[in-house]
Amino acid sequence: MRRSSSCFDFLRFVRTVGAVAALVAGGADLAGQEPDCGGRGVLRVVVFDQSGSVPIPGATVVLRWTDAESARRPVREDAGSDGQLVLCAPRDARQATVWAEFGDASSDEAVIPIVVGTSREARLLLHMGQVRTGRLIGEVRDALTENPVAAAAVSVQGRTEVAETNRMGRFILSGVPVGVHELSVRHLGYAPLAHEVTVSRGITTEVDIGLVPEPVEMAPIVATAPRSRRLEVKGFYERKYWGELVSGGTFHTAADIERRRPVLISHMIADEMGIRLECGLRVSSCRILNGRGASGFVPGGCEMSIWVDGVNIGRGSPDTVVRPVEIAGVEIYRGPASLPAEFGGSDSGCGVIAIWTK
Repeated sequence: MRRSSSCFDFLRFVRTVGAVAALVAGGADLAGQEPDCGGRGVLRVVVFDQSGSVPIPGATVVLRWTDAESARRPVREDAGSDGQLVLCAPRDARQATVWAEFGDASSDEAVIPIVVGTSREARLLLHMGQVRTGRLIGEVRDALTENPVAAAAVSVQGRTEVAETNRMGRFILSGVPVGVHELSVRHLGYAPLAHEVTVSRGITTEVDIGLVPEPVEMAPIVATAPRSRRLEVKGFYERKYWGELVSGGTFHTAADIERRRPVLISHMIADEMGIRLECGLRVSSCRILNGRGASGFVPGGCEMSIWVDGVNIGRGSPDTVVRPVEIAGVEIYRGPASLPAEFGGSDSGCGVIAIWTK
């Protein structure tokens, strides 16, 4: 019988607190040792429970270098046994935006200045009770040119917090109360935008905004989509963003699957170029074949590895494990060159299909 996600996370938290109590009782040194970062800035992130007294091992730390010369892949790593994650900052980074997640719990967002040759610490407190807020994350672009708009002011009516878009036009607003709000976006030279958004409990809502240059007469463009909490915790959206940016994979969300309405998920996967389905008389005998493997073109194709909820189930048909209506997201990687480290292994040379359930 499959445990619910919330039940699993609660049990994981109970075991975590017990392990930490043992560490503290044994005199574990939470200060740790500074890594050798070659003169770069050092950022130490420590995740605690809501009281600030118990460090949380295994909490997921999400970090964006929000003031760097070039776009960088966000960090999404688990804290160690002492609740800490220590990172060497990129040489051009001057600021980091960081928060922590653990099951349904989440911390507030912290903005940490980075100084070359200096160690900084971020203490993040997880709100373990019922979450009554959500997060808005998005991108502001010029509606005509599609270029990112930097330094745009983004705010929610009735709240004092104002987020400024970075060089890539991206912004984050954390701790937004659940409910319907008016999102305001302003930038000199563009018509101001006010758009209604709905914030759900513990969920990140993604907002894509197209600002209209003044005095062009056209309506602003806004698209919103609430993210799956499960997929966000598992890093699906970060891999999707960077994978699509560099053509590093193919990604399908639950909305994509609902539009296609495939009878079997293998049918939808096999529609991708270079991938085909080879079936016998039963569904369980189907194989998903990739025309290229680690060593190049493979006559007849080689069988792709199947992962479900982060577990490698080997090769074969995913149709015997999960139905399309149960799927929250699918990731397809055709070879090791584009494969994220979490899906690596000796049997991933022919590519990987990673399926996440709702």
